[in-house]
Order: sequence, then structure tokens, then C-alpha cells
Amino acid sequence: MKVSRRFTREGASPYEQLKFVERSTEIRNPDGSVVFRMDGVRVPEGWSQVAVDVLVQKYFRKAGVQLVDEQGSPELDANREPVTGSERDARQVFDRLAGCWTHWGRSYGYFDTEEDAAAFRDELAHMLAAQVAAPNSPQWFNTGLHWAYGITGPPQGHWFADPSTGELLRSENAYERPQPHACFIQSITDDLVNEGGIMDLWTREARLFKYGSGTGTNFSSLRGIGEPLSGGGKSSGLMSFLKIGDRAAGAIKSGGTTRRAAKMVCLNLDHPDIENFISWKAIEERKVAALVAGSRLLRRHLQEIMDACFADGGRRAVVDLASNAKLRVSIATARKLGVPDGSIKRVLQLAEQGVREYPTEEYDTDWDSDAYFTVSGQNANNSVRVPNAFFEALDVGAAWKLTRRTDGSVAKEVSAVKLWNDIAMAAWECADPGLQFDDTINEWHTCPGAGRINASNPCSEYMFLDDTACNLASLNLVKFLGEDGQFDIERFRHAVRLWTVVLEISVLMASFPSRRIAELSYRYRTLGLGYANIGSLLMRLGYPYDSPDGRSICAAITAIMTGEAYATSAEMAAELGPFPGFGDNRDAMLRVIANHRRAAYDAPPQSYDKLTVLPTGIDPENTPEDLLEAARGAWDRALELGTRHGYRNAQTTVLAPTGTIGLVMDCDTTGIEPDFALVKFKKLAGGGYFKIINQAIPFALERLGYSQDEIHEIVAYTVGHGSLVDCPTISHESLRARGFDEETIDRIEQALPTCFEIRSAFAPHIVGDGFLRKIGFSDADLADWNLDVLSRMDYSEEDIEAANVWACGTMTVEGAPNLKPQHLAVFDCANRCGKRGTRYIRAEGHILMMAAAQPFISGAISKTINMPADATLDDIKNAYSLAWKKMVKAVALYRDGSKLSQPLSIAMDLEESSQLADAVAAGDVTAVAETLAERVVLRHQAHRRRLPQRRTGFTQKASVGGHKVYIRTGEYEDGAVGEIFLDMHREGAAFRSLMNCFAIAVSLGLQYGVPLEEFVDAFVFTRFEPSGIVSGHDRIKMATSVIDYVFRELAITYLDRNDLAQVSSEDVRHDAVGDGKDRHKRPRELGEVAEVRSIAVGQSRLSSGMMAAGASTPGGSGAASSASAVAVQQARYKGYEGDPCPECGALTLVRNGTCLKCDSCGGTTGCS
Repeated sequence: MKVSRRFTREGASPYEQLKFVERSTEIRNPDGSVVFRMDGVRVPEGWSQVAVDVLVQKYFRKAGVQLVDEQGSPELDANREPVTGSERDARQVFDRLAGCWTHWGRSYGYFDTEEDAAAFRDELAHMLAAQVAAPNSPQWFNTGLHWAYGITGPPQGHWFADPSTGELLRSENAYERPQPHACFIQSITDDLVNEGGIMDLWTREARLFKYGSGTGTNFSSLRGIGEPLSGGGKSSGLMSFLKIGDRAAGAIKSGGTTRRAAKMVCLNLDHPDIENFISWKAIEERKVAALVAGSRLLRRHLQEIMDACFADGGRRAVVDLASNAKLRVSIATARKLGVPDGSIKRVLQLAEQGVREYPTEEYDTDWDSDAYFTVSGQNANNSVRVPNAFFEALDVGAAWKLTRRTDGSVAKEVSAVKLWNDIAMAAWECADPGLQFDDTINEWHTCPGAGRINASNPCSEYMFLDDTACNLASLNLVKFLGEDGQFDIERFRHAVRLWTVVLEISVLMASFPSRRIAELSYRYRTLGLGYANIGSLLMRLGYPYDSPDGRSICAAITAIMTGEAYATSAEMAAELGPFPGFGDNRDAMLRVIANHRRAAYDAPPQSYDKLTVLPTGIDPENTPEDLLEAARGAWDRALELGTRHGYRNAQTTVLAPTGTIGLVMDCDTTGIEPDFALVKFKKLAGGGYFKIINQAIPFALERLGYSQDEIHEIVAYTVGHGSLVDCPTISHESLRARGFDEETIDRIEQALPTCFEIRSAFAPHIVGDGFLRKIGFSDADLADWNLDVLSRMDYSEEDIEAANVWACGTMTVEGAPNLKPQHLAVFDCANRCGKRGTRYIRAEGHILMMAAAQPFISGAISKTINMPADATLDDIKNAYSLAWKKMVKAVALYRDGSKLSQPLSIAMDLEESSQLADAVAAGDVTAVAETLAERVVLRHQAHRRRLPQRRTGFTQKASVGGHKVYIRTGEYEDGAVGEIFLDMHREGAAFRSLMNCFAIAVSLGLQYGVPLEEFVDAFVFTRFEPSGIVSGHDRIKMATSVIDYVFRELAITYLDRNDLAQVSSEDVRHDAVGDGKDRHKRPRELGEVAEVRSIAVGQSRLSSGMMAAGASTPGGSGAASSASAVAVQQARYKGYEGDPCPECGALTLVRNGTCLKCDSCGGTTGCS
């Protein structure tokens, strides 16, 4: 092959246009401790800190690399032996990848001359360094280690096909032939223990998970429940075995990281066990909810029964109900709330033996928690294979036949409508199962003579024969925008051609985890070239993602990519021969290529060959002429060359989620996804984050004809000015008039760029206590940790809000000055942006974009359709139906809120709910009306309940892990806690400030109505240093962190959460403090008693009114309190999911295809 140069010059370094600088990178645990740090790494200057972190932390080889000195000479130790260590320069990584690919290509005749080989190497090295393209993660991990550094390792049971003879051989070295493939599809037979059977699949999956790859399998060959076995008896059914595989996958940490294995489970819609499969995940998630609610209920009420047994203060338990009224009440309450009699009996028996604490585990709804680990079905993406015949049955309301696997007879007939409803309900409830449209997939199958396509990889983009693999690479589309703002078609075609060759060479040099996969991968040589950043590209070009223009541009670019890839494959076939399986599938493959070409020409429906669901062609009316001409030309060449020479590869393209590699390329958007936010949070090299406008916005505004002044105003409205200079309401002049000096104003200015809310920049720890005293604030004012400096300085709420928009921005362009309404759609994202944002891309917009690209993709598209929380079951059905009608091959939906870990957003708190329920039960219509009216008024007003000037409270001194902690509380007149003060005076200014700010945040939450129970559930059991033994407290003896200790103290004192104390109240004596009221009175009627929780003898500060209000509310209220609601909500305003990353703990997870990726560390939950 001839290789031209478009990025480099012959005889010059491939990096001559790039400047390399020294940077540092580190990995921290969620508790802040440093796990890994490397200083002095050399990387391209323009790379972001996240891209540097991902490259160094994940892709740098950390051992076995020959070290060199500043002059480039090998370093030697005292014995003159070479010194080895880690890669420290990004060019080492780029060179080993590009050099290894070139070496294998040169060795097997892929280049006409040595100059072509050199051009190939230089062009690839430059594209890697300039973030133009990137291969999938296994390439970065493994490729070139043997070629560049001579690294060897014992064989791992891998196989390869000799490129010259096709002979299958075992790999003799773990690194000489790397495993560059990320995506696998594996088969299974209806056999328990033999090769290819059920238990063998778990072993094969484990081998893939170990090396970080993902795998998918269609399990429809397994017989259903009750079908006969050859040796007599009946089958336990498919689901019993799926649970084994799910548990095995969950036990393996993929690639040695903290993420779980990536796995896809497919099942045909006619399988006898399909109904159980559809509802599997939904039912298991209901079990999680039951575990969470039940564990909290049990923990509270069983301990109350235990406490009641010792209520008389004696050493022996009193379990005689006749003489222990408190025990009668506790048991009655527990039984009414559903506590099993057996558990109650067990507690009574233990109490008789002198046991005072009943151990009960409490679970939460965090998706990585023990509750989810306990249930099944959580370690795979589930998809149902739906044929066209099902939609025909659905249209007429016919029955759908489920067929036995053993003899093909009908096992059961079910209503097609019922099945459809079940699918919609499960997807609405837990986002699974996704759908794969079986006939559409197989009508575009290039090799039907080798068998049907039955399954996909975990992310659903790779769809081909069982026991095959695919290696991926993606092009960064934004890098092909020229200085004139036009898409550089020729550079794009050049990159497509080179990367198609890279992926073909990767098949040549690869080893595979099994003999069968090695055989079929050699025989069919499937590739997975794709792209990223289409969402950002469209925004920069000034086109809405959800528009005919946006879809046409996407279709044309996708058509150019796949057409050029197939043309390149045919070019290689002319030199090296077609893939071995081409001869048996020639007619079918040429038919598929011709259908692709017809879609590029937007051919009439009757011209398509053997398609039942027709594709969406490129609309010539909405497509730029140059893109349309290039797309059609690419498919002309692909068909012409393929007819003449055949193809080297059965498939060439997919659209993968590009999670980790998207971060390496600094992509704003991944895969085919739109952008998720208009304001991004970039990681600083020295730690921390800063706000930055989405870089596509200024490009788009200029493209749309806005002046630089108008662009500046719109950007400032969105991201904020980061300053009060020229602010119309709170300006430097107005601050000076109120006594602010220049030094204080400078401190405020320095704080503003990183603030989300302007009040934060005026906090006492920023402006200084001394300054505030100077301008008239008293010591009493400064003692109020909820001090609002701006309000006290006579600024109105309107002034403060206007200044907040000026300085901190709105994070949305909605309402921006000068922005024309017709241009709003250009900036629509997958989610609502900021607090003020209302716009987002509708579900149909996502599906139509997939439909535009799908006719020009060999495989499929990994993408999740985002739907709002209020999406209905009908919305789910309509989205699935539209995807099928538009010839999308596979689709998965995600309804916002369809996971238990998300916080409750309705406006009714638990206290109001219980009051309303009690009133309804009593038939008191007036009370119901009053409760509803009170709720509406209170939620609309959202006023702050201020503490009295003179207030009661307590001060507690203790030591946690040897570190002194002081807690002081402030109470309302009724004894409820309204503020907390925390001090650790010897812990350094930074830590003290964090604790102070944390206490302020909690105090504000309490005063605005956040129940203390919510804070307790969120923060007890948090784990970080200092932790350990607690001294100075009678009832708390161990704490997992200072925060854990603080909220145990508050829960015990104000909520009577005796379950959080290590020493029961009967074992200690405290002088009760509070408002002087009798807080231990109990109503005498049993009906009332059953609704009131017992209050221990210790230091309880609950008023009787508060006890009654919370009587029917479990102590562990709020099933969604597994993380700070404020932090989660703030993360969601930024466009993130609100869940913590399982690798780094940051709340920066975003949807990425059918998976999640972390924008902080690059971790993913998929196989890319």
C-alpha cells in the first residue's frame, strides 16, 4: 500500500508541531490519601489534566522499561546492568504503539516501500499525540511492550492464527502477540460441564474479565424450566444458571481494577423463560428496596424490644408481658410494622441470656453496596432479541408462542400485549432490558452463510458471529475542523484509511483467549473503527443535535467513514487477499454493501434488496454538498473495489461509547452522544477544579453570526464573570461604601472564579473575622456560623441573585442576553443545564440521530436514550417502537430516577406523609385538607426557621483516634437542634475550615427544614482518618471518622437512635438537659402506644411533640440518603449522574453509551 502524509513531513519528527512539557499526576482515594503520584512526566502541552492523568495512570507501562538519561543513553546500575522502571514520556507510548503496528505491517507486506512504512508510523504517532485518534484500552495496555522493550511473560493460554498458513497455535509469550481486542461474543451449548457448555462459559468469561475485556452471549439455546433432561428429571431452567454466571462475574474485578466485569446477556423473545428474564432485574431491585427498608425497620424495633426487656434498670431481663408494659408496647409496634415473630422471639431469648445489643445489619441503596451485591442480575446488561413477527402479533393483539428448546414444541402462549407491557414496565423501573431487533441485525449481516448473529458485546456496538472479537479505535471529529470552520474531508478520509489498516494489522498480530475465537477472528477479521465528538462538532458548526441538518451531517460523516473503510479493506484484499470466509458469503456481503450505497443515495424504498425494515437515507436537501458528494463517492468505491477484489474484513465500523479513550482525546462528547453540559469543570494540575465554558459555544455563536461583544455577554451569562467588577448590584464601589477595604475585596475576587454561589465568597473565613469586627459585626454575629454577610450589609435578595448571575453564571444559555430564540436548540444537551435550565434533547431526538447513522455502520451503535423522570410507560413503548421502525439495531433506555440511589424529589416529607396517612385512616377530611394546604404553602415559601437569640444546647468534648473534637449545639424553644459547631483546634487551618464549612452547611440544612434523620443516615459509617477509639464519651466507643462520631452523637441525643451507640443507656447515667419538660410520658391507650417509639433513659432531647410527629417514621428514614443530597444535586446540576465513581469516589459519572464513565479518573463500567 502507498501511504501519503497529511499530518507530518518526511525527514522531520512526527512531533515537530507539538510542544512537550513536564507535568505531575496523582491518584487519590475518596478519603484524600494519595495512592499513586508521578512527577516530571512529559506530555503534549495542550493536553488537559484529566487526559494526562488517564494516560499516565492507566496506559503508561510501570515496570520493565529501559531508563535513559538526559542525553538518551541507557542508565546502568553499579553492576553495569540496565536500570528499568516506568515509561515517563508520552512519546514512549506513542512510539511503541505506532512502531509495533508498523513492524507487523512491514513484516507481512502491507507497505509498498520503506518510505510508506515510515510515513505510516509518523502519521499514527502524530495523530495519537495530537488527540486526533485513539485505539481501545487493551491496545494502550499491551501493544508494543515486547517490540519496544523486550518485555516477556509466561503464556496465559492464548491462541493465534499463523498469518501465513492460518494454522492455530498457542502463544508462547504473554506480550509478543498482545491481546488488543476489547469486545467479545461467545457461544454456549445446552450442556452442563463439557467444553462449550454452561460451566465452561463461566471459565471463558473469567479469562476475558481478568484482562479487562467484555463479553456477550445469547443464552437461548439453554432449555427452559421444566423441560426434560436426558438422564431423567426436569431442568431447573435458564434463570438458575444465569444467576450462577452473574455471581461469578460480580466476584471478578475486571482488569484488576475496582469495576465489575462487563457482560451482556441476550435472550430470544420466544424462550420459555422470557417472562422471568424480562422482570429479573426489576424484581431484584425491589428486593434491594425491601432489604433497605426491612433492615432499618428491624434494626430499630428489635433493639427497642431488647431495650424494653431491661427498662426497669435491673440486671435481669423482664420478658413477662404481663408485668412489662413497655415490652408489650414495643412488641405490638413491631408486629404491626411487619417484624417477623421469629425475630421477636429470638430477641426475647437472647435478652433472657443477658444479651443487651441485638446485631442487625443495615443496608443502603448505593448501587455498589452490599444490598445490590446480595441480589442477582446486577453484573450484566440484559437485552431481549425481538423479531419483526412480534411487532406483527402486537399490532393485531395476537398470542405469542414460547417454544421449548428440546423439541421445538410450543411450551406456552402469552399475550404479545402483555409481554410488551412487561418489557416497558421493567425498562421504566430499572432501565433493563434493552432491545435488539433480530431481523434488522441479520438482514445487514455480511456473512449469513457462517451462521446467524445472535448476540453483542456488553455495550451493544459489536454484533457478529458467536466466538469472534473486535478491536476498536475512534477518530476525534472536532480535530478535522479546519481553520475556516469547515470539515476537512480529505484529512478525515486519510485518517480513516490509516486506522482501518491499523485495526487490520491488530488482527494479524493478536492472540485470543480461546482456540475457537482465534480461528473465527482470523477467518472473518472484523474491525471496529468509529468516532467521537459528533455532538460537539454539530454545536460548533451551529446545528442542533435534534434537527434534520444535524442528522444529515452525522449521516454523511458516518457514510464517509464506513465507505472509506470498506474501500480500504478492498484495497488490502487486492494485495493480501480477502478474508478467508469471503468466498462463502460473497453475494450476501455485496448485497449489504449495495444497500449501504443505496442509503447514501437516498434510494426509493423498492430498490433495497431483501430488507423488511427500511433505512433512513441521507437527505440531500439538508446535507452540505461536499459531504454528500464524498459520502456517495466513498460507497461507489467500496462497492466497485469490493466487487473486483473482495474485502479483507467482514465488518469495519461500529460506534462505541469511547469512554476512557474519549478522555485521552479531550473529547467534549463521546461516541454519538450529544453534550451533557454547557459549563465544564476542568481539573487543575495542582489539584482542584475550575469552571470553563463548553468550548463549542463560542465557536457556535461566531458561526451563527454573533459579534464578539455579544458572544462575551452570552458566555459571561452562562459561566459567570468570576468577578464583581462592573456588577450592577454588588460592585466594588458599593462594597467600598459599606466599609470593605481593597485587601478584602481582593480576597473575594480570588474566591469568586471557583464559587457556585456568591455568598460563599463572602463567608467569614474568606473576608476574615477581624475585618467583619472592624465594620461592625459583633462577636455574637461571628458566633453564628450561618452568618449571611451580604444580607446583613443591606443587600436585597434581588440584588444578591443578580450579582450571583453576574459573578457565578447560570450554567445555561436560556435567558442569555442577545441570544435569538431560534438558536436555543443548538445548545440543547442530554440533560437540563443548571438550576434555571428547562430544555433538553427529547428521546425521539436521540433515536432519530441513531437512525441517521445506523445505515452506514457495519455493526451497531452503543447509546442510551435519556428520558426524563416523568416519562410514562407509554413513552417507553413509543421509544422502543420508534427505534424498530427507524431500523436501529439495538436500543437501551434510561429514565431519570429509575435507580434506587437517586434522592426523592417530591415535595412531601416523611412527617407530612405520616400525618396525612393518619388523617386518612381516621376519615378526617379536614385534617387531610389542612395537611395538603400546609405542605403547598410551606414548600412554596421555603422560609428559614431562625434560632432564638438566647438558646439552649450542649457541649461535648471527646477524642476520636487521639484527636480532640468539640461539639456544641444550638436548640429551638421546643428542644429541636437548629445548629451545630465543630472544632478541632489542633488540626491545622485547612482541616478546621473544612469542618467549619461542613457544620455551617448542616446548620443551614436544619434551619431550612432538612430532617436531622436525613443527615444521620447520610453520614454515619462514613470512613476516613482520623478514626478509631473514642474517649470522653459514655456511649460511643468507636467511630469510623470524625463525621461518623458527630452524627452518632446527634442521633443518640436528639433522635434516640440507641442502635448507633456501642454502650446502652442503661449502662450509664447522664444528667438530662433540655427545656425542662417531661419528655418520657407515654399515652396509656395501646393504640397510641403502638405508634410511639420507646425513648431510652439516657440523654434524650426529644420533646413529646417531636416524638409524636416522628412516631411512625423509622429511624432510618429516607431510602435515598446514601449520599449527601446537596452534593448529589449539585453534581446533577453539572450534568453528572450523582453517583460516586467506584474507582476515585468523585461525583463525576456521566452516561456513556450503555455504560458510565468518570470524568475525573477515566474509569468506566463498560469494556472500552
